[in-house]
Amino acid sequence: MRTDDARPPTPEPGTGATGAAEIHADGVRCTRDGHIARVTIDRPHVLNAVDPAAHARLREIWAGIEADPDVRAVVLTGAGQRSFCTGADMSAGAVAASGLEYWAGLDPDGFGALALRTTLDVPVIARVNGYALGGGMELVLGCDIVIAAEHASFGLTEPRVGRIPLDGGVAQLLRRLPHTQAMGMLLTGRRAPAAEMHRIGLVNEVAAEGELDAAVDRWTADVLACAPTSLRAIKQMARASAGLSPREAHALRTPALVAALDSEDAVEGVRAFREKRAPRWPGR
Repeated sequence: MRTDDARPPTPEPGTGATGAAEIHADGVRCTRDGHIARVTIDRPHVLNAVDPAAHARLREIWAGIEADPDVRAVVLTGAGQRSFCTGADMSAGAVAASGLEYWAGLDPDGFGALALRTTLDVPVIARVNGYALGGGMELVLGCDIVIAAEHASFGLTEPRVGRIPLDGGVAQLLRRLPHTQAMGMLLTGRRAPAAEMHRIGLVNEVAAEGELDAAVDRWTADVLACAPTSLRAIKQMARASAGLSPREAHALRTPALVAALDSEDAVEGVRAFREKRAPRWPGR
């Protein structure tokens, strides 16, 4: 959810990666680059805040990726250089809704249909190029790997305008960070710089100015170097084992785990190791 506190005083110029004239009607672009799906919230004129049309498009995109076994990694970002996402677009009508009305209409998969999603087994990398506030922070919490520009900032700022981060913020932050670190953010609504988020473990890497894409490409290449079936199994196991003891987690038999153990990827991995070459993953 986005709040007035989350919006910086100067609006983002309408110059996304494809230019203002090419912004899609629903405000979200999804492009394919080999086995990589690149998802861009393209509404820089409102700092990539998400309106109902953009939310609906994001839900369609995640469902499409889930149905496409050829997608092996996802990079999620915002257009421009100032904002990843600043949450729900309050100018799109959400500001008129009461807190109870907003709560009643929440997507069960969380903000952007991603923050609480439990069916997306493909690794998702957040390319945080600026403000990740309110719902934007919740989108980050729905990703697996977080790479941030050094000028990026993070925060669940809803309490500062009398709202609550209900779209995954409270639930996910308490699972991602130590209790005092999470509560320190939740109970102040403050913004935190990328360096601090890296120090406390929410961000994998902070990239210097001009080096964000190189850092994301490096992490993406490392993901693609792994067997897709193995990564799907790991994501399912990580999700299903939350809250379980190590022995209970060890006993899990998820569908993706069984498939990975009996996959062509498993055969190719051993063969490539023996032949001293890079594997060519079939992805099945």
